[in-house]
Parts: sequence; structure tokens; C-alpha cells
Amino acid sequence: MRALIQRVSQAGVTIEQGIPSEIGKGLLVLLGIESEDTQEDLKWLVSKITQMRIFADADGKMNASLLDIKGELLVISQFTLHASTRKGNRPSFLNAARPEIAMPLYDAFLAESAQIVPVKSGVFGANMQVSLVNDGPVTIWIDSKNRE
Repeated sequence: MRALIQRVSQAGVTIEQGIPSEIGKGLLVLLGIESEDTQEDLKWLVSKITQMRIFADADGKMNASLLDIKGELLVISQFTLHASTRKGNRPSFLNAARPEIAMPLYDAFLAESAQIVPVKSGVFGANMQVSLVNDGPVTIWIDSKNRE
């Protein structure tokens, strides 16, 4: 499971000209799911994201977590995070999980996160327009298989 997280002062997603989903201060999470991903990957990633100390504390140091600041998550499914660009100029998405595997894990990621912090989301498989104000900027790549 891969996540590209961005610390934001605000972020939103509009789904196929529908009602937008928006957050204030928090994290935008672009989430990619692989066929091999499990509930263990999901739980590890949710814990890592919600507890990562990347927000300013009272002294202005990056020492506060999403929980500490009472921030929000905006989670967007993004199968393209598993693109392989080794051959040619057209990315391959063979490593991305098929919808019948990815959708239940995406929904479980949302549910697990919502037990910890307020969560908004896009719609799995929909055409979405995402906007954000990256705060910092702070952008971090996390992969549950590498756990670095």
C-alpha cells in the first residue's frame, strides 16, 4: 500500500461535477493499493499517517501529529501510484490491485482512519478534481512494503 501525503492548510475534491468534499488543516492522502496488500498493511499505514509528527508544535518545530492538532484527512484513491515506468513511455499499472480487491481495502482504510480522526474522501474509480494548499510544502511518500 502506498500513500503520498501532503500537509495542507486546506484541500478539496470535486467528483464529476458533484458536491465537493473539503477539509481544513490536515493531510491530503493519495492512496494506492496493490494486489498483495493486506489488513496489516492498512492498519500500519493508518497508524503511521495519523501519528506522524509533521505539524508545528508551540515552538514552531515539526513535532505534532495529526491527532495533536485535531486535523482532518482527505483520502483519494490513486492506482497510478503503482505505475511502472521501466519500459517505454507508457506506464504499466499491472501492480495496482483490481477494483474487486482495492475497493474493499480503500473502504476499510477510510473506516479505520475515521475511528481516529475526521475523514473525507473521494469516490473510488471516479473522475475527480483535487485542489490543495500544500502547507510548507511538506510532501512524504510512504510504502507499507518498505516501512522506511
